Amino acid sequence: MPRRAKPLFGTLTMCDARKYERVEHNMPIQTAWAKKPVYRVTKRALDVIFSGAAIVGLSPVLAACAVAVRTTSPGPVLFRQARSSQYLQEFEMLKFRTMRVDTPELPSHMINANDWLTPVGGFLRKTSLDELPQLVNILKGDMSIIGPRPPLPSQTDLIEERAKYGANDVPVGLSGWAQVNGRDELPIAVKAKLDGEYAAMASLALDAKIVLMTVAKVFKHEGVVENEVPEPEGAAQ
Repeated sequence: MPRRAKPLFGTLTMCDARKYERVEHNMPIQTAWAKKPVYRVTKRALDVIFSGAAIVGLSPVLAACAVAVRTTSPGPVLFRQARSSQYLQEFEMLKFRTMRVDTPELPSHMINANDWLTPVGGFLRKTSLDELPQLVNILKGDMSIIGPRPPLPSQTDLIEERAKYGANDVPVGLSGWAQVNGRDELPIAVKAKLDGEYAAMASLALDAKIVLMTVAKVFKHEGVVENEVPEPEGAAQ
């Protein structure tokens, strides 16, 4: 008899175990997002409250980052890029620009990102400060604080893998279960399965756990968010 795979986040309840088994065997699932209307409303309310408070409270940090980007590298302060959100709806995701405007249009495996970083780009990425403008995306409703990271529309391999688990049907987030359980080198199939686990078992308790794990990893300077080399940032105004 084949040995069952061990769930990636400890002891599960009987209900969660059944959900996990469906994820493990690529069976169609109804996501926790679809089944929990109170959770949906509460999660959105918390997103608005915390993102709004963070924008106000971190306004000096946001201003300092903007000035640093503007004064150390020619080009726009913000990098705007099309990403896929819940139900694969396209939106414009914001980041502080970390790469030079003359970065060549090449796939990430054909370019060394370190050769094209701005003077402050490495620091912004290492500290995840480049992600702070996404607080605006969260406030607008494009994203949530916690959820699978928004893929590029061209990342069809990741999108198709997530579709097996219903992970495209939950709000995308600033950080997610896949990010706190591995680094950017995670194979797409593993990353999609982790996103599927989140979709199947999302709850406020799990969201809080991911927030705490994300904060810990950021302070340890561990890679929590994707550092893919995007299309040239100078084209985004």
